[in-house]
Amino acid sequence: MRRTLIAIGILLVAVPGAALAQTKGKGIRLWNLTSETISGFQLSPAGKTDWGPNQCLNDKDKEVDHDERLRITGVEPGRYDARVSYPNARQCVVRDIEIRADAVFSIADKDLKDCSK
Repeated sequence: MRRTLIAIGILLVAVPGAALAQTKGKGIRLWNLTSETISGFQLSPAGKTDWGPNQCLNDKDKEVDHDERLRITGVEPGRYDARVSYPNARQCVVRDIEIRADAVFSIADKDLKDCSK
């Protein structure tokens, strides 16, 4: 009985640590919940138009399909605006995205503003 209780105690301590290890260090990721494939995703500090590099170039096929996640690099946690581009040359802006370290943020059709074309 005592060995069983010790084993249960060890499992209770080990399992949350294993779950944390699986998520730790994955970096910042975009989750594309728009209805289309994204071919361009650039970030700028909120309220500015200092667009950074196209983050879609981090993906092996250089596009982010619906329901796909994209690793974001070279960006510190904070608030950003995003310029989103589509293969049909349409561009939209998403304003005031909160980006946190080692977290996933998403964009959806309802977030897209000021779309061209």
